[in-house]
Amino acid sequence: MEKKLTGTGIMALVFGVIGLLTSCLDVGIIFDLIAIILAVITLARKAAKNGLAIAGLVCAIIGLVIAFYVYALTDSTDDKNTTISDSVEVTVGDDTVTDTGDASENDTDTNVEDTQEDNSSSTQDITFEGLEIVDNDECSITITGIDPDNIWGYSLDITLENKSSDKTYMFSVEYATINGVYCDPFFASEVSAGNKSNDTISFTLSSSEEEAIEDYTDIKIWFRVYDSDDWMADAVAECSVHVYPYGEEYAVKYERQTQDSDIILVDNDDIKITLIGIDEDNDYSEYELLLLLENKADSDVMFSVNDAAVNGYMEDPFWAYSVPEESVAFTSIYWDLSSLEEDGITEVENIEMTMSAYDNNTYEYIFEDTVTIKQ
Repeated sequence: MEKKLTGTGIMALVFGVIGLLTSCLDVGIIFDLIAIILAVITLARKAAKNGLAIAGLVCAIIGLVIAFYVYALTDSTDDKNTTISDSVEVTVGDDTVTDTGDASENDTDTNVEDTQEDNSSSTQDITFEGLEIVDNDECSITITGIDPDNIWGYSLDITLENKSSDKTYMFSVEYATINGVYCDPFFASEVSAGNKSNDTISFTLSSSEEEAIEDYTDIKIWFRVYDSDDWMADAVAECSVHVYPYGEEYAVKYERQTQDSDIILVDNDDIKITLIGIDEDNDYSEYELLLLLENKADSDVMFSVNDAAVNGYMEDPFWAYSVPEESVAFTSIYWDLSSLEEDGITEVENIEMTMSAYDNNTYEYIFEDTVTIKQ
């Protein structure tokens, strides 16, 4: 009996530690509660060794405190007004752009909610049964299933096979979009020669991405497989694939309606850059410009900022962002407030920077100009 009880103490410690390590995620609370229950059960039996249970209980309590603090902080900033003030003046080159122009543009934008109502997937069951993406002499990739309720986020189950006899291959996701919105799952998995691996591609979305994606109707993934020991060698597989959980007929492409406070920095045949908000002190003590990047081209586009100055002081945000073909991405350019304070900047009055965009394959520039933001 004591060995069994000690086992619950060990489990309490394990779940407590996991809960502590994942305290910033919703799933952390679940681990913390399990740890507390196991710890209480162990401690209620005085014959058991209580040290492990107490340690697990302490970890769980600390994890809960951190989780509630993060929740409170997030909740308090969810309603923070990041709308661009009318007093903000933005200049691109020699042109001043202080608003989006004619408000009637809203009427011409596709309403995502109406589109989703017409192609509603909310009442549909997932019909996806599996898809073989790559099968060549060197490797194979097969998506075997979909788990929308995975604790790490909406997930795709995947089987990877390395057919090589002497090379270790890295299977990576270069890009991924959901309904046309760029969402990086940060997936890479190494498989040794002659072996297989069952893995999971999971999507953890930002608040902006969650608002844009009501349901997963069209998941596009760009795969690349290469020699782990020779990054300069040609890829053994490189391809993109669409996954339609409910069938292609229910696929919805996200198109954001223009807001009155939006400031369009550039809009040409290939790209569109929109300043959608300014957060003067975000959750991480940063001054943040909230952007929506749209790549209209049929190849990847790299967006970047150089020669940035805040209130006349050089302050490089070290920002560059690549967006895949025919996709949009929510991102931000930010400056650490403590770094600004070192230059005596307590209030941002003026930002001047060179913003550019170029084709990621040909390196041909699509846009380059000086952007000035005055408050």
